[in-house]
Amino acid sequence: MVEEIAIEIAFATRDCQLLERIVLAKGSTVADAIRESGIRSRFPEYGLDSLDAGIWGRIVPRERTLREGDRVELYRPLQMDPRKARRQLAAKGRTMAEGPRQRDQSPGSSS
Repeated sequence: MVEEIAIEIAFATRDCQLLERIVLAKGSTVADAIRESGIRSRFPEYGLDSLDAGIWGRIVPRERTLREGDRVELYRPLQMDPRKARRQLAAKGRTMAEGPRQRDQSPGSSS
């Protein structure tokens, strides 16, 4: 009987987040998890083979062997350096915790 491990695979786009639990044979790698999850067919436009992969926030090679409870994450390139984003928000008197605001519209104005 083949021993199995349960892991999670995570990927986020601007519009949605995927967090899925999958079961693999013990000794499976990050690359195996990506392939077996079917994530490539769900997000073909992102070229997942070229993205960095990690486990719990740390980039790892795709040949890394997985352990029970690992979370495989695929990282899209940043749209903006987080430091630059914080500086822009600070210039407007806001913080990252507040998030983006809708533009204030006065009555009768159009967008």
